[in-house]
Amino acid sequence: MGHREDLLEGAKRCLMAKGFVRTTARDIVKESGTNLASIGYHYGSKDALLARAYVEMVEGMSEAFEGGGELSGEPGSPERFAAVWANIIATMREPGSMWRLSMEIVAMGDQLPEVREHLARAQREGARGIVTLFHGGREEDVPEERVDTLGYFYLTLMMGLMAQWTFDPKSAPEAGQLAEGLRQVIEAATRK
Repeated sequence: MGHREDLLEGAKRCLMAKGFVRTTARDIVKESGTNLASIGYHYGSKDALLARAYVEMVEGMSEAFEGGGELSGEPGSPERFAAVWANIIATMREPGSMWRLSMEIVAMGDQLPEVREHLARAQREGARGIVTLFHGGREEDVPEERVDTLGYFYLTLMMGLMAQWTFDPKSAPEAGQLAEGLRQVIEAATRK
């Protein structure tokens, strides 16, 4: 690996060990075996490097969300809804879950404007990708209107779930409870 890749991998390890705010440029350099100047050269700033590392970590979760590529239920079905949420929740249970890091970044967002802008762009692509998890298809075929509605609907559920699992995992909902809640919403919306 070159310095660029070494920095990125070192930044990922630092994020998991120390979080976003407590990670210093020197921490990254020590962890990556590079030098301070290489951060600016390759990424512009420590925060830009950390943001890139975080985005890559989140993108890496898509395989776990798919459950190794074997999702049950037809795309768009209640069974698929429950299966995807079960896989997402499984990542929240893991020791050292990166979702705690996500909550830190959300809470500190207004103090990190450069990072916030970078992550807001990445969030849009996350909304596009999550639609395909639940409904099938290819990301490049998801229309913008669907990203703006369905994609952000699922991301909003995920953010709430992350907050609940971070704050009180003992009372956080399971996938079956979410699926039952969806069933009740559909039932209430379709009553005459």
